[in-house]
Amino acid sequence: MRVEINAHAVAPAVLDLARRQHGVVAHRQLTEIGLSRSAIARRLERGYLIVLHRGVYAVGHDVLSQRARWMAAVLAGGPSAVLSHRAAAALWGLARYHGVPEVTVRGSGRSRPGIAFRRSSLPVDERTVRDWIPVTTVPRTLLDLARVVPIRRVERALNEAEVQGLASGLSLDDLLSRYPGGRGTRATRVAVQSLRAGPSITRSELEELFLVFVADVGLPRPATNVMIEGFEVDCAWRRERVAVELDSRRFHDTEIAYERDRERDRILLAADWRPARVTWRQLTETPAAVERDLRRMLSGTAFRSTDGHSRHNSAHGTAGEALRP
Repeated sequence: MRVEINAHAVAPAVLDLARRQHGVVAHRQLTEIGLSRSAIARRLERGYLIVLHRGVYAVGHDVLSQRARWMAAVLAGGPSAVLSHRAAAALWGLARYHGVPEVTVRGSGRSRPGIAFRRSSLPVDERTVRDWIPVTTVPRTLLDLARVVPIRRVERALNEAEVQGLASGLSLDDLLSRYPGGRGTRATRVAVQSLRAGPSITRSELEELFLVFVADVGLPRPATNVMIEGFEVDCAWRRERVAVELDSRRFHDTEIAYERDRERDRILLAADWRPARVTWRQLTETPAAVERDLRRMLSGTAFRSTDGHSRHNSAHGTAGEALRP
């Protein structure tokens, strides 16, 4: 968001500072660049400065972006303050958050209206700056996030950090070793282990796991590694026209694979197949849901025409009997 500031009413140094800081400044910063208390007071009276928090002002405007609110909250916390927890995760693009800004500060005291202060003395390697806003590093942000949100949200944030290639000098493993018994450490370890387990599995191991799963729940055994419409499909039930791709990030987490996979799905759908993707995590964490959905697809109930009949039952028969364990 571009902040429009009245350049004629504000000193150039103040103007430059405000533009870098999303249109907000702190009282201490104004005195550091030479404004006296009386000069600041006059600008407050004339509306050139608008109070946001005690000692923090918007410069020449009262329409604040989300980053401006985060910046103002950090400035209110003092020189050592940094954006943290859910707000930091949002700034890094790891999660969505529109709640009260969370700011980690040293010392003690109560949170101010509109700001949630967290008390901690952060080492220098757990602090950084993003888009001019002092903020916890990505590893520290993830550890703090684990203290205030469910583990599923931590896993999603971890995955997003990996997808974006976000890293810092201090790794998450280093941080977990630094705080072996700290709050949030256990949840973070579980999330890291869960994230790493999926990509580490090989294609053959994932295929074997899926076939064991199919046998355990009593589904018909599919054909494996078969050619359909010019593509090799991991598993297929030809009569029911159901094709399952066993998704492993090791083999599918590239731009070329992304495009190829979606081309295959489109062509299979156009040829009246029902493509599905199953991951290691789904097989190990939500097997009942995978079984339910496969049964629906194989019985022809997942894709019905507008007259209420299955698109394939008339041509291929039903798989109802074969699907019973």
